[in-house]
Amino acid sequence: MSYANLKAHNPAMVMDLYELTMANGYFHDPDVKNTKVAFDVFFRRVPDGGGFAIFAGLEQIIDYITHLHFNKDDVEYLRSLNLYQEDFLQYLESFRFHGDVYAFEEGSIMYPNEPVITIVADLVEAQIVETEILAQFNHQSLIATKAQRVVHAADGRVVSDFGARRAHNNDAAVFGARACAIGGVHGTATVLAGQKFGIPVSGTMAHSWVMLFGDELTAFRKFAAAYPHNCILLVDTYDVMGSGVPNAITVFKEMKEQGIQSKNYGIRLDSGDLAYLSKKARKALDDAGFTDAKIVISNSLDEYSITSILKQGGPVDVFGVGERMITAKSEPVFGGVYKLCAVNENGEWEPRIKISDNVEKTTNPGLKDVYRIYDEHGRAVADLITKKGENPDLSQPYHFVAPERPWKKYKYENCTAKLMQKPMVLNGKRTYETEDVTEIANRVKYQLHHEIWPEEQRFENPHLHFLDMSPAYYDMKMHMLSHS
Repeated sequence: MSYANLKAHNPAMVMDLYELTMANGYFHDPDVKNTKVAFDVFFRRVPDGGGFAIFAGLEQIIDYITHLHFNKDDVEYLRSLNLYQEDFLQYLESFRFHGDVYAFEEGSIMYPNEPVITIVADLVEAQIVETEILAQFNHQSLIATKAQRVVHAADGRVVSDFGARRAHNNDAAVFGARACAIGGVHGTATVLAGQKFGIPVSGTMAHSWVMLFGDELTAFRKFAAAYPHNCILLVDTYDVMGSGVPNAITVFKEMKEQGIQSKNYGIRLDSGDLAYLSKKARKALDDAGFTDAKIVISNSLDEYSITSILKQGGPVDVFGVGERMITAKSEPVFGGVYKLCAVNENGEWEPRIKISDNVEKTTNPGLKDVYRIYDEHGRAVADLITKKGENPDLSQPYHFVAPERPWKKYKYENCTAKLMQKPMVLNGKRTYETEDVTEIANRVKYQLHHEIWPEEQRFENPHLHFLDMSPAYYDMKMHMLSHS
């Protein structure tokens, strides 16, 4: 298959084969074919031992759901597998998703084991969409969460995504840049991400520019002539303090003599001891009168190396972060899952539960609501799972169950609640307006500044955000476990 044909693939075909195998089986079973079901999307553990994760990828999920179809080439390929009956293949030729999608708003802070997305649809439809939903949820939520950690470590300094060349493929680069922006990264070097999502783009030069010309000073002069108002010079090709920084200062002086007043000029360091070199470079630039020249650093940065550099007094203005953010290198799997939680039998929703010897793999059954509980100061103190439609009354003290300590008596006092899931797709039609990346990123910032406790934002031993249950929901789950 040619690269051009591969790029034109239909997202509907991005699925595990068992989705179609099960769907075909359901389609031909009159006992379940038209059964309506509910699946929850959730994750079990925050990467890197963090206190929370960031939900990203919703826009792509909605777009996929509302445009889902199989074309003639897709069906012909499936026919060639000799796995499926002809009537099922004909069904796929006219397939459309007619179900509902409920989800947290994109950019919401989220925690393990709560349903971030719920799919309610006919059984066959709900089964077919599993893989692509998880692919978008897992990838973008992972990268957004990692990016926020990097931004947090940078402590107000600019962070730019430099990761495209180390991403796992083109889509990972572009949607990874989107996720980075949702996590708070200020810009990207990935041009397509800038075009598609309105993310500010930025870039400097590569070592090849410096190596091409006869000497470093000539290379810097050539770049300054081409980009006098965006002149960040890469100073580590040969000798940072022996030639790179002195030659950059020479060029900056020449620009000043020519009357060029650039607001974006400086140097980039891409190797060596970045804390030490940034301090030496800063002194040299300041002594030469270029106190507003920026220092940009790159080279395998992450939240830990950035924290270390700043702790050592590294005077860095911009961090260009690549491979360790775009791949979430320290923990590159998010672990979101798609689990059946309820089946509609004779017009009544019946809960379903997965039970495992691993306690963390036992699911929360049934149709449910998730509320975020806030204290009188607007800080989120816990999330609460209730049976669907319970509508907990927090105008008075509300007694709940902490599932890890069900024998203790707990209550919320002087608290308010926000229902977290909203209808995003109803009857196969989008109900949620598209948001741009800036809106989503601002939602993340607001929550972290005003709602989420600083103690949850620590890298080491973060405070645990509690997932509580209403008494009715807890009793229902315990009944199912005791009668399984």
